[in-house]
Amino acid sequence: MDSIHDVSPVSGLTHAFYRYPARFSPSFARITISLFTERNDIVYDPFMGGGTTLVEAMQLGRRSIGTDLNTLAVFVSRAKTSMYTDEDISAIWAWVMEAQSDLVLNKTPNRPIDWISQGYQRNISGRTTWPIRKSLEIAIASLNSLANVKQQNFVRCLLLKTAQWAVDCRKYHPSARDFRKQLLIHAEEMIEGALLLRKEVELIRNGLPDNNSFTPVCLHLSAHEILYPSNYSFSSAPKLILTSPPYPGVHVLYHRWQVNGAKETPAPYWIADCLDGNGASFYTFGDRKYRNLETYFDNMRKCYSALSAIGDKNTWLVQLVAFSSPEWQLPLFLQILQECNFQEMLLDDAPNTIDGRLWRTVPNRKFYADKRGKTASSKEVLLIHRRS
Repeated sequence: MDSIHDVSPVSGLTHAFYRYPARFSPSFARITISLFTERNDIVYDPFMGGGTTLVEAMQLGRRSIGTDLNTLAVFVSRAKTSMYTDEDISAIWAWVMEAQSDLVLNKTPNRPIDWISQGYQRNISGRTTWPIRKSLEIAIASLNSLANVKQQNFVRCLLLKTAQWAVDCRKYHPSARDFRKQLLIHAEEMIEGALLLRKEVELIRNGLPDNNSFTPVCLHLSAHEILYPSNYSFSSAPKLILTSPPYPGVHVLYHRWQVNGAKETPAPYWIADCLDGNGASFYTFGDRKYRNLETYFDNMRKCYSALSAIGDKNTWLVQLVAFSSPEWQLPLFLQILQECNFQEMLLDDAPNTIDGRLWRTVPNRKFYADKRGKTASSKEVLLIHRRS
């Protein structure tokens, strides 16, 4: 219950590599994995987002799998769960120090014509944002100096984090000089987190024959596609499915940054070198304006049927979910879970529960709405189910 109500900023290990929307607390993931699983059990997050579940599973000695249909989520999760050697860290740091003199506006960048023609730089070439865009172009063009893709992806994630700081939901944008300074600060934080995660995983692996047993698998799949062995074959049923699915009727921009008010940019995909090409409803089970959210609940039924099929009687499903209209959406959500053979476990004897479930308020949640922390989606409920 303490972890559910944890409102401290997301930090520790590699969790701060990127601010993915609708993240849940690492302490919640850590406690849940500890309570519901044992060493070497399988933990699966079908909507892995920024990979919080996978990072915590790694340091606790659990095997983990994550899937997401957002290529940006897959990129971030892979960067956060990679093991970086001392050689990798040295090369990354050397690149960061060189960038302090290279990322200057009088340098002519190699313009990414293909990305530009597909609109991936939309709304980041304005009067106050073009210095950030140009700095990113210079930085990305220099990635070939790094020895391998793992090092390059770490730096791409560093650029992603710093560009998000500079552009997303800001009224005033920093200068190119401030961008370079923040790049250095973020690099120090990320390297410290990567080294700490490596240390924790090495302690867990010590004495085990299979040193790769706790390396997470991050797959670019919709949750319902995990059912097919050609995509992934589970060695045994997952002991825990821990996730936060798309919220019914709630507007969340998983695939865009917001620039100067209502303008949106797909620039994160250019920085991460992965393709988007889909509208907002693609990432949220359907358009929230569609009648009775029929598309959402149809997609939900398909995904949770697949989760039921890969589970067994020992599989737990633990979720944090928010609703735009919980009075009618929560009963339907629970009904579909029951149809998919998940039996709810209520917390009748736990203090501070409502209707046998634990609710929490997320402070300052806005999801691009005008009322911070006062929307229906700022309340999340903990749902615990057992595969029946």
